[in-house]
Amino acid sequence: MNPDFPRPFVFVPKQGDPRLLFVLLHGESAGPEQLFPLAEAIKQAFPLALVVLPHAFVHVAGGGAGAAGGPRGYHWIDPAGLEAHNYASRVAQALPGLIKQIQQIQARYGLSGEQTALGGFSQGACMALEAGLAQPDLAGRILAFSGLYASQPAKAPPLTMLHFFHGAEDRQLPAGEVQAALAHLGELQGDVTLDVASAIGHELHPALIRQAIVRLQTCVPLRNWEAALSALQEQAAVAAAADTGKPAPASGRTLH
Repeated sequence: MNPDFPRPFVFVPKQGDPRLLFVLLHGESAGPEQLFPLAEAIKQAFPLALVVLPHAFVHVAGGGAGAAGGPRGYHWIDPAGLEAHNYASRVAQALPGLIKQIQQIQARYGLSGEQTALGGFSQGACMALEAGLAQPDLAGRILAFSGLYASQPAKAPPLTMLHFFHGAEDRQLPAGEVQAALAHLGELQGDVTLDVASAIGHELHPALIRQAIVRLQTCVPLRNWEAALSALQEQAAVAAAADTGKPAPASGRTLH
């Protein structure tokens, strides 16, 4: 990382070692401060969480393009000449740096991908989603606020639960596009939830933040349910075999 580049905001647990990692990615033309309300809610709900808010990679100062009405602040991809046809390729170019940064944080604190959640707003949500797709073991959950994949995915991340949060009045990214993406991910056997709040636009609204905490606290990943169901079925088969004196069917697993 460039030593002259701003360091990320890092919030460590007040007591004890971190058990969870949240990496929160701000939107375009913004900075990490945009996600302070989300970070605070996470810290309150998960006292043993490490919360990291990095700056995006491209900075547009107040002069130049910004003074002429162009984009200011930090961007995950270069906003100069950005169009629909080159958006996905620019996101792909930026992903290795983001993935490396997240992996370095995980290694430093001894936290796994399963213990990691990525969150993002708008362009930051896109980066989080694409990073989780490019590196399947990077995060166990992704919180996408007002954002989507850069392009329609051909597969769903096998180890990641996706939570989408959106405003019904979003004009920048209509909720209908997110609902269509949810249906597509469902066809790909993705583990996905969507919450749409009425009378809310393209914003990180407190109502969506509250719902994100509810999802984190109450939603069990589908793979965990399937594993638990399989274990219950095996137990039932063993019990039935014990009653009848017949051997239980093989589970396909080797027990040690």
